[in-house]
Amino acid sequence: MKLAFFELHDWEEVYLRGRVDESNELVVCRTVPAEADWERAAQAEVVSPFIYTKLDAGRLAKLPKLKLIATRSTGFDHIDVTECTRRGVTVCNVPFYGENTVAEHTFALILALSRKVHEAFVRVRAGNFSLDGLRGFDLKGKTIGVVGAGRIGLHVIRIARGFGMRVLAFDVKRDSFWAEVLGFEYAELDELLSRSDIITLHAPYNQHTHHLIHPGNVGRIKRGAVLINTSRGGLVNTAALLKALDDGILAGAGLDVLEGEETVLEESALLSDTTNPELLRRAIQNHLILKKPNVVFTPHNAFNSQEALERILATTAENIRSFVAGAPRNVVS
Repeated sequence: MKLAFFELHDWEEVYLRGRVDESNELVVCRTVPAEADWERAAQAEVVSPFIYTKLDAGRLAKLPKLKLIATRSTGFDHIDVTECTRRGVTVCNVPFYGENTVAEHTFALILALSRKVHEAFVRVRAGNFSLDGLRGFDLKGKTIGVVGAGRIGLHVIRIARGFGMRVLAFDVKRDSFWAEVLGFEYAELDELLSRSDIITLHAPYNQHTHHLIHPGNVGRIKRGAVLINTSRGGLVNTAALLKALDDGILAGAGLDVLEGEETVLEESALLSDTTNPELLRRAIQNHLILKKPNVVFTPHNAFNSQEALERILATTAENIRSFVAGAPRNVVS
């Protein structure tokens, strides 16, 4: 069987080779695949992408023997699931791997903003030890609004309670047991926005959560609040985020993701595409956001701990083995 892995680092290849049948032929690409890489993978029956490899109908057509997509991520919005279903291609994901990992990164962003760690670091590196403008704020007693109280969200709530914070949560599914055990209350989204000193997003990205924060509700955010997004960029409308920062509605933002972040990563591709002015507009808006001193940005790094990566690879290998054995696991389509 021919397996193709995209966006795979050296050590990850070594890890996986020890966990999939050695008789399989592996095609490995270190980056997002170029045209030559798609040609190398053309006969693959199994493809394992990461989040930046887009598997749309056009790409899927280049893989006529494809039977399984084993994405090394929880989210699968980079895959045309409808087309996969039509073609009889199974899609598996990694549903759980880094609940605590992402939650810890969330608080790294919160603390960077609350104590202006990023600004202090840059200042000291320049030889300036002045404290002017570096006064922060305590987390104790503040209200954090957690949008999406699933596995990651619950870890965030546990950490927040450890800091002595009050917690509001918004989720389409409410669990009174966890609310009682962890000491938080549920609220509708508008109420959460208006009452929270810190808003942190942990919802999956889909058609229902697209632009969860948008021009119509950004004005309801408590003035001076901080927004954290370690989920998916598409949860936040870029224009609304920029306006909220410009108008002082948001005192800051901690972002691990951006809407259309691939346009920031691949500017040359963006400049060569003159057919989509919306992408260019969003890319400019993102650059304006990233230049602001009250914005902390990490490059989609919240998942990136050694332990989490090993869990991702172990689950991916098991997904492949289970599919070959005729009992696929973690199937999303």
